[in-house]
Amino acid sequence: MKTYLDCIPCFFKQALEASRIAGADEKIQRRVLEAVAETLPKFPMEASPPQMGRIIYNLVRKHTDTDDPYLQIKEQSNRLALSIYDRAMNDLARSQDRLLSAVELAIAGNIIDYGVNNALDIGVELEKILSAERNKTGDENRTFFNIDSFKISLSEANTVLYLGDNAGETVFDRILIEEIKRMDGTKTITYAVKEKPIINDALKKDAVDCGIDTIAEIVSSGSDAPGTIPALCSDEFMERFYKADIVISKGQGNFEGLSDSDRTVFFLLIAKCPVIAADIGCRVGNIVLLHHLPE
Repeated sequence: MKTYLDCIPCFFKQALEASRIAGADEKIQRRVLEAVAETLPKFPMEASPPQMGRIIYNLVRKHTDTDDPYLQIKEQSNRLALSIYDRAMNDLARSQDRLLSAVELAIAGNIIDYGVNNALDIGVELEKILSAERNKTGDENRTFFNIDSFKISLSEANTVLYLGDNAGETVFDRILIEEIKRMDGTKTITYAVKEKPIINDALKKDAVDCGIDTIAEIVSSGSDAPGTIPALCSDEFMERFYKADIVISKGQGNFEGLSDSDRTVFFLLIAKCPVIAADIGCRVGNIVLLHHLPE
């Protein structure tokens, strides 16, 4: 996905809020904003927003001398999400369509996104995840919720590559992966995380803390961008990307980086941003399971 003009104010907002989370004073915050302003004219609009996000957060790290400003937020997100894991699993056990419910839970977990909203109250958002209003897909969403093709592709797949997104959200990815393994324990599942800290995106430690290591192999994409951008990923990861029978991609950042991919991908996300919603053709707030086919 290319960058739109509407993304530019968001870039400045992200830079300012990340600087504040890093504990920077107003002088440093301004320095970060000035650095972003200096960089933007050189940034090609044909590039995807996560590529600019990578630049922004590198500038924040440089000027605040903070390697991982969101570390405490990620740890809190993991703890709180794990605290409702049993409740979520009990709800899933009562479902008449367990895979559908697990998919809905995994997508609902995508609300834990500090790249879009740094003022999240994780406790409140987790209660929303467990609510019927957040978890259920309405008829109006079915155009963008391709569950039938997902079920078919998943049933035919032997190898699954699951692209993680945010810390905390990883717990709900675990629920979906566990359901996939419950249905067919012979499937080989690989869970991909970021190589280095970027916003509140999950790293290997977050995936392990959330129990992913018990059900899937955890690998790094080799990238520190807030999304999967093939040019920034390692050769080893890209080999896995193309060899997997099915790729499940979580979150807006991964959608932005892979929406023009030359392979089939299933995108699972909440459309939290008007630009993303317009690009997909859905409404802000819709939960999306999009079957991407290369042109």
